[in-house]
Amino acid sequence: MNKKNFYMRLFSSIFSLILLNTSVVWSFSNKNVVDLTYPFNNSTIYWPTEKGFNLKSIFYGKTPGGFFYSAYQFCAPEHGGTHLDAPRHFSKTGFTVDQIPVSQLIGSLVVINVIEQAKKQTDYEITVTDIKNFEKKYRKLNKEDIVLFYTGWGKYWHNKKKYLGSDKLGDVKHLHFPGLSKKAAEYLVQRHIKGIGIDTASMDPGKSKDFWAHRIILGANLFGIENIAHLDLLPTIGAELIVAPMKISNGSGGPTRVLGLLP
Repeated sequence: MNKKNFYMRLFSSIFSLILLNTSVVWSFSNKNVVDLTYPFNNSTIYWPTEKGFNLKSIFYGKTPGGFFYSAYQFCAPEHGGTHLDAPRHFSKTGFTVDQIPVSQLIGSLVVINVIEQAKKQTDYEITVTDIKNFEKKYRKLNKEDIVLFYTGWGKYWHNKKKYLGSDKLGDVKHLHFPGLSKKAAEYLVQRHIKGIGIDTASMDPGKSKDFWAHRIILGANLFGIENIAHLDLLPTIGAELIVAPMKISNGSGGPTRVLGLLP
């Protein structure tokens, strides 16, 4: 099968998955597909400055014509739940969501596990050494890679206070969760990867006040994905990743369906 036909079949399957499936793992061709996305509802975690996701029913029930019909209206900030940070989020000249090339949103999946480090330190800052240790054991990062950091923080997803460090609206002073150090962000940019993701609320550690990871990663026109789910279902290397953000014109980010394709 040539590359064009492969991607046509691939995207056709993605749309079918989005419309028809609610489970976490499906089969597609000779691959298993893992949904790395949390559902959006009134319990979805957003940054403390935001009120979150709201779904309003416009109509639900039997129409005058006798058939069932439902329609809803939703309202949500760009940044919350499983979502993409476009470069424009922290870079005046960076890509907006709709400007990110599709080719950048599909890549080789790399998972770097820092669970043990995060267990010992809530505000753990992922280091260059963590990344180099991965490269020494597996392979060098390259321009085809989308790198996901597995901290294990997803186990707290249903406990907002544990996940963020605070469950109070507007409280950004008491946030605690792992993220990237400044030097780790710089190293990733030097590797010319496509983008990064993490299973916490931010690429930066919760206690960060200067947001160096955001400034460096997004400043290099790479994207970031936050609040990724189910990283425990992925292999360290050998899979592919599809990142499908809501295509918001001039958007700085947006809700995103993230799919891992396992061999």
